[in-house]
Amino acid sequence: MPMSYRQSIEFLSRLQRHGIKLGLETIATLLERLGHPERRFRAIHIGGTNGKGSTAAMTASILRAAKHRVGLYTSPHLVDFRERIQVDGELVAEARMAALTDAVRQAAGDMPEPTFFEFTTAMAFRYFAEAQVDVAVVEVGLGGRFDATNVLMPLVTGITTVGLDHQAYLGNTVEAIAFEKAGIIKSGVPVVAGRLRPNAMAVVERVAGERGTPVVCLGREYMVVGESPDCFRYAGPSRSYDALQCALKGRHQLDNAACALALIEQADGLGLAVSAQAVQEGLRSVRWSGRLETLESRPVVLLDGAHNPDAAGALASCLTDMRRDHPRQRMIAVLGMMRDKDAEGFLDHLLPCLDDVIVTQLRGGRAATVEELGALLHRRGRAAHLIPDLSDALAQARRMAGPDDGILITGSLFLVGEIKALFQDRGASSLRG
Repeated sequence: MPMSYRQSIEFLSRLQRHGIKLGLETIATLLERLGHPERRFRAIHIGGTNGKGSTAAMTASILRAAKHRVGLYTSPHLVDFRERIQVDGELVAEARMAALTDAVRQAAGDMPEPTFFEFTTAMAFRYFAEAQVDVAVVEVGLGGRFDATNVLMPLVTGITTVGLDHQAYLGNTVEAIAFEKAGIIKSGVPVVAGRLRPNAMAVVERVAGERGTPVVCLGREYMVVGESPDCFRYAGPSRSYDALQCALKGRHQLDNAACALALIEQADGLGLAVSAQAVQEGLRSVRWSGRLETLESRPVVLLDGAHNPDAAGALASCLTDMRRDHPRQRMIAVLGMMRDKDAEGFLDHLLPCLDDVIVTQLRGGRAATVEELGALLHRRGRAAHLIPDLSDALAQARRMAGPDDGILITGSLFLVGEIKALFQDRGASSLRG
C-alpha cells in the first residue's frame, strides 16, 4: 500500500534518532540505487557557517526571475518539512513527498538505515531530477567535506563565511572548520568566497590551488558598495549593477547578496543565462523566513535565527542601526538556545543591545534550560525572567513592551520555527497575554 503523507513524516521523524553521521558512502550507495538523480541537473552548491541559506534563497530567486526552472534544497525547516525541498518557490506537494519517501525507502532496502539528512538529500535530488529543473541551488547541511550534499558536481561552489560552530563535528579552530567547508571544492569548478577571515581564506585558497580551481573573493574580485540592502551597487569581474534593492533586511545581507551575485555571474559565464533585469527582480522579490523577519508592529516583533557568535554580531549591528533611528526604543529579547552552542560568545555580542531578557526553553534534549541560560546572564551582571513555556514567554514580552518598543525572538532556528508555528496555529491574537 502506498505511504501517506502523515506516514512519511512519521518515518522521517524516526530517522532522526540516528543523529548526525558525516560521510559519503551511504548517500553514494543510495543515489546509485536510485539511478544517480544528482547527475541529471545542474547545481550551485553553497556552504558556510552563516549566510548560506540567505545566499541560496537570493540565488534561487534571481534564477527564477531569469525564467529558469529552479530547485532549492535547504535546512533546517522552520514549520513544515516541505520547506526544505522546493521547485520554483513551491513546496513539494504532500502526495509527492509521500511517494518520494516510499521510493527512497525501497531503494535503501537492506542497507544500513540512512540518517535523516542522507535520506532527505536523496529525496530532494530525486525530486529535482523528476521535476526536470534547469538548476538546483543546494545548501550544505553541516560542514562540507563529508556532508551528504557533497556528491554533487556543481557548476559553481560558494563558501559564504567561516566561523566557530558545530565544533564537535568540524574542529575547534577556524582553520579546521575552513578545511571542512573547503571540502566542497571540486577540481576546475569555480569557487566564490565570501567575507572570510584571513586564516580561513588561506585554507580555502590552498585547497582550491591543490585542485586547480579558480577563486573569486569578496572585497578582491567582487564587491558591494552601499549602507543597506535598500540601495547598493555590485561590481564583479565581468558584470556590475547599480541601484540594487534586496528584500532581506540587515547590513549583513549585503555580503550575502554579493555572494549570490558572484555565484550568478560565474554560472552565467558557464551557460546559465541571467539578465540584469532578472537580477533586479530576483533580489527585490526574495523571501527567506526567520532572518530579521518582522512578524508584527506596535510593538515590532522581530524573529531572527542567529545562534552563534558571528551571527549574533551581525544581529547586534542591525539592532544598533535600529536604535540609531529610534533612540527611545527599548528592545526586549525572548531567548532560547541549544546546549551545544556557544551561548557565552552569543550573549557577549548581543547583550549590549538589549534592555530586558526573557529566557525560555526549546523542545528536545539538546535544549539549554532556562536555569543554565539564566546563570550565564547572571555572571554578566544581567537579570532575566525565566519562563520555560514559549507562549508564556512571548506573552510576558508583550506585557513589558510599549507600542514603540521592540521584541526580539532569537537564539535558535528551532526557536524561530516554534514561534512561527504558534502564530500559524493559534493566531497572533491568542498570544497577546
